[in-house]
Amino acid sequence: MKKIAIIGAGLTGLTTAFYLRKHGFDVTIYEKANRCGGVIHTHEEHGFVYESGPNTGVLGNPEVVELFEDLGITDLLDIADNKAKKRLIWKADKWHALPSGPISAITTPLFSFKDKINVLFEPFRKKGENPHESLAELVIRRLGKSFLDYAIDPFIGGIYAGDPSKLIPKYALPKLYNLEQNYGSFIKGAIAKKKEAKTDRDKKATKDVFSVKGGLGHLIKELVFAIGLENIFIGTDNIKVEKENNSYIVNDDVYDYLITTCPSTALPDVLTFADQKEIDVLTNINYAPTAQVIMGYSKWDGDDVMAFGGLVPSKEKRDVLGILFTSSFFKNRAPEDGVLLSIFIGGTRNKHLVDMSEEEISVLAQKEVNEMLHPKDERPTFIRVFKHMNAIPQYEVSSKERFEMIENMQEKHKGLILAGNMVNGIGMADRIKQARGIADSIKLSINS
Repeated sequence: MKKIAIIGAGLTGLTTAFYLRKHGFDVTIYEKANRCGGVIHTHEEHGFVYESGPNTGVLGNPEVVELFEDLGITDLLDIADNKAKKRLIWKADKWHALPSGPISAITTPLFSFKDKINVLFEPFRKKGENPHESLAELVIRRLGKSFLDYAIDPFIGGIYAGDPSKLIPKYALPKLYNLEQNYGSFIKGAIAKKKEAKTDRDKKATKDVFSVKGGLGHLIKELVFAIGLENIFIGTDNIKVEKENNSYIVNDDVYDYLITTCPSTALPDVLTFADQKEIDVLTNINYAPTAQVIMGYSKWDGDDVMAFGGLVPSKEKRDVLGILFTSSFFKNRAPEDGVLLSIFIGGTRNKHLVDMSEEEISVLAQKEVNEMLHPKDERPTFIRVFKHMNAIPQYEVSSKERFEMIENMQEKHKGLILAGNMVNGIGMADRIKQARGIADSIKLSINS
C-alpha cells in the first residue's frame, strides 16, 4: 500500500484525497489552518447565506459534475437562475448590459462603431506568432480597443482581479489562445467548436455557473466526510518535509508520495529539501490582493438587481472591481424581499485599497453601492469585510519558467507533485480537474 501525504486541505487537496482514497490509497492531509476548505468558507447570519471566498464556479469540464456524482450529492448542485444571466458593465455613470445577440451587439454603447464594423473582419486577420503576447495586445489586434476597455478589461478584473496588459493568454486563458492558434480566429474557432460532436461526458460541461445549495461549504463538508476526519490533521503549524532517498517524511511519518496544494508563498517553509533556485522560481508569482465586502439588505429599495452582477472597467476610475448580485441568481441567499451583494475591491489595479482598515473599506464600499445602485435606505442590515492578501496568482510571463520548473522538480524528486492554483488555472473547475488528474495519474503509474 503506497502512502501519500497531501499538504493543504483546500478544494484541490480534498478532491485529490477523495479520489486517491477511492482508488484505494492510504492518504493523509496536513492543513495549517484550524479548518478545512482553504479560501472556501460559507457563513450564515440574519437570514443571509454568503461566502467569504469564491462565490461561484463554472461547469467548464465534466470533472466538476462527476465529483458531485461520485460524492452522491448531485441534488446539492445549485445552478444559477437563467433569469439573472444578464451581465452589466459600468460606462459613463450607468450600467449597460453586455450584448447577448446580434441586435444588442449593434446597438450597445459599450463598443465603438469602428470596432463593431472591424469585428466582422476578425476571421480574416492574421494569426499571432508571439506566444508571450499580452491579452491586451491580442484583443486590440483582433477586436479593437473598445472591446478591450469595455469587455475584456472588466472580465479580467472579475476573474483574475488583474491587468490584461500583464496576463499572457497562453497561460491565463489557454482556451481563448487556442481558438486563434488552432482555427486562426476567435469567431471561426467558436463556430467550429460548436459544431464538434460531443460525447455524453462532454455534455456535462454545460458552462453554467454553479454553487452548492446552502453554500460551497457544504461541498467541503461532504469531501471531509468521504475522506474521513481521522485522515486529516488540521492546525498543523510549521509543516516541514524532509526527503530521505525516495521517501518523504512529514511530522515523523514516512510517505511514498508528497502532493503540495498550498499557496506558493508557503513552499519555502515546506520543501526544506529544495534548493534556493527552485524555490525562487516557484515563488516568483505576482498575487492580486482583494477585499470582498458582503452587504445584506433585509428589504431592498434600490435599482433593479435581477442580473448576475456588474463589472467596472479600469477606464472608469472607480474604487470597485465589480458587484455580484448573489441573491438574484441563487435561491435562499437572502430574506424574501432582501438582497445580498458581494463587492470586490483592490486587485492589481488598486492594491493600496486593500491596505486600508476594514472600517475604511466598509465606508468606501457603501459609497460605491449607494452611487451605483441607489438604495433609498443607504445603510445595509449588515456588512462584513474579508481580506485576501494573496488572493489570485497572475499568469504572467514568469509562468513559463514556473511551469518548466515544476516539471523539472517532479522529475528530479520522484513522488513529488506540485499542485494548487500556481499551475493549471485558478477556477474551481480547474482545481477539481487538476485534482482528479493527479489521482488518476498516480493510480496509472502504480498499476503499470
